[in-house]
Amino acid sequence: MELEKFSYDNKIVKYFVIATVIFGVVGMLVGLTAAIQLFYPVFNFDLPYTTFGRIRPLHTNAIIFAFVGNAMFAGVYYSMQRLLKTRMFSDALSWINFWGWQLIILAAAISLPLGMTTSKEYAELEWPIDIAIALIWVVFGINMIGTIIKRREKHMYVAIWFYIATFVTVAVLHIVNSFEIPVSFMKSYSWYAGVQDALVQWWYGHNAVAFFLTTPFLGLMYYFLPKAANRPVYSYKLSIIHFWSLIFIYIWAGPHHLLYTSLPDWAQSLGVVFSIMLIAPSWGGMLNGLLTLRGAWDRVREDPILKFMVVAVTAYGMATFEGPMLSLKNVNAIAHFTDWIVAHVHIGGLGWNGFLIFGMLYWMIPRMWGTKLYSVKLANNHFWIGTLGIIFYALPLYVAGITQSLMWKEFNAEGFLEYKNFLETVVQILPMYMLRAIGGTLYLTGVFIMIYNLMKTAGQGSFIANEETEAAPLVKEVKHVGGHWHSVLERKPILFTVLTVIAIVIGGVIEMVPTFLIKSNVPTIESVKPYTPLELHGRDLYIREGCVSCHSQMVRPFRSETERYGEYSKAGEFVYDHPFLWGSKRTGPDLHRVGAKYPDSWHYYHMLDPSSVSAGSIMPAYPWLFESTIDKSQTAAMINALRTVGVPYEEGYDQTANDDLDKQAKEIAARLKAEDNIEVVPETEIVALIAYLQRLGTDIKVKPEQTTQNK
Repeated sequence: MELEKFSYDNKIVKYFVIATVIFGVVGMLVGLTAAIQLFYPVFNFDLPYTTFGRIRPLHTNAIIFAFVGNAMFAGVYYSMQRLLKTRMFSDALSWINFWGWQLIILAAAISLPLGMTTSKEYAELEWPIDIAIALIWVVFGINMIGTIIKRREKHMYVAIWFYIATFVTVAVLHIVNSFEIPVSFMKSYSWYAGVQDALVQWWYGHNAVAFFLTTPFLGLMYYFLPKAANRPVYSYKLSIIHFWSLIFIYIWAGPHHLLYTSLPDWAQSLGVVFSIMLIAPSWGGMLNGLLTLRGAWDRVREDPILKFMVVAVTAYGMATFEGPMLSLKNVNAIAHFTDWIVAHVHIGGLGWNGFLIFGMLYWMIPRMWGTKLYSVKLANNHFWIGTLGIIFYALPLYVAGITQSLMWKEFNAEGFLEYKNFLETVVQILPMYMLRAIGGTLYLTGVFIMIYNLMKTAGQGSFIANEETEAAPLVKEVKHVGGHWHSVLERKPILFTVLTVIAIVIGGVIEMVPTFLIKSNVPTIESVKPYTPLELHGRDLYIREGCVSCHSQMVRPFRSETERYGEYSKAGEFVYDHPFLWGSKRTGPDLHRVGAKYPDSWHYYHMLDPSSVSAGSIMPAYPWLFESTIDKSQTAAMINALRTVGVPYEEGYDQTANDDLDKQAKEIAARLKAEDNIEVVPETEIVALIAYLQRLGTDIKVKPEQTTQNK
């Protein structure tokens, strides 16, 4: 049979690699800044754009979508062409994918520091950017499926299965979670409210980790690890079991982020059961990766690429064991809302994603430039510095997390909370935060070593933009005889894709549909009313400033929490919350019952200078809230948008809402004057924020205040 000559497109891979490295450094620098802010608040710089609440989502988005996302595209475009023995379906689509993705990242980098956020974790970007993400993702999918259809290799290798699952699942997750009603060009409200919004968000949030940070990187592992080790994948059958069980089970696990919350118990239990089951397929993948190295372990001593990949796969195994353990209710009761979760996430992020990316770059760059790695010694130094960085990052946070939980829950012999003031727990763990910043600095130092090494490598070679190769054309078989049953599926990419969609949709449908349709899942509370216009503006400011990054609004049914905060949270209290603000981390105390707890003047001074009312506070000041005024021109659009998603504002109320806003603002301004002789213009943003904070948790009858510990 005559071989066909063609070339692989390395230029698109090169550009994605450059973007990976640049955004990796940017994302890590922002993360390091945020880490320093937690023990040295002056690093908030007294600017609205650089506070922890605004740069934390910038850091997570930069790492997940800019650093890891660009690396994923680089690895997929490199490996897919070689696995399918063809150039990408369309060079034009490849470049639309590249430039479109970089413009999305630029839009995120501008909008998030400006406070334009939905506040939904890993989905903070506003609706125009969400639409752009969907369009560019479809471009990527068309290019991928088109390449698979025009392939010359009939066998669809395991890495391709994971790429297909990534494409279809991320598309479904992103579209469903991003249903929102626009208020203005860069402002929207989630279509869902309260409990339903929390369920959809963590169905998305957990599976963004699963299908953006895990499945594409498992595909990359299945390509680059065997290549680097020069060994075939350990078990084809294990890869089949690993793939189908992983994508089916993963999608159910989201509710384990919401244990002991107002989510219905049956949904929480489903999340726990499937999370425990996840250990099997996750470890199946890890073992398949590590056992691929059989006979090659002697090379791990010298080869930095294999070192990075071994630690990456091991970190994946650690994170995917720890995740199911954290989904057990008794463990979750200790770990949730603490720094333990931050450590867990970064074992996956720094170890699994970061180290696999580094190994992949060290493997690809010399081959794309037709040369050898400039310095194996520097790469080995990078490995050890990076590993030390992970240890210095994670271990202190495990200690911090357990310390937090034990202090939050400790009662004295008389039956009272031992540490009544939340700030006592914060002060205790500041040394751990300092060690974490040292770990981040070490990890970033390793990245700079890698950049120097890779630039020197490229400098001593010559870039091969179009890598010439040849392969036999794909021959259509008249009849397939023998072979494994799964190989039949691998010859039918469209059928394979359809079955993948079915596998990932089942879990989401079974969890979400009953929560939306069966009213008993969210019992209504008659006394719960929609927010007033002023409270709505205050809530939007709370979202803009990223307060949810440090404060939860979910009192769990533990004695330690009801004693500290007040009555535990009820599902019916959140029916008008678009979006929900339950939070995932308590750097500061829970705020769901903060309403009417302190006088207005306390909140005024707390936002102006936190340390003046809470000595030793690590919270930044918000001076701009005292200078900027509420944008009352948005009020009517806000009311109309919320009425569209079911909040029962009266028809025509949008026309008179500002009258109520002015009245309530003047009342708060008068109270501030009476309480502490504070002169304030009623239209300033601080007045709206005070209105919102004073509303929180007051819709139902709560226990009398026992202490004044929440400072």
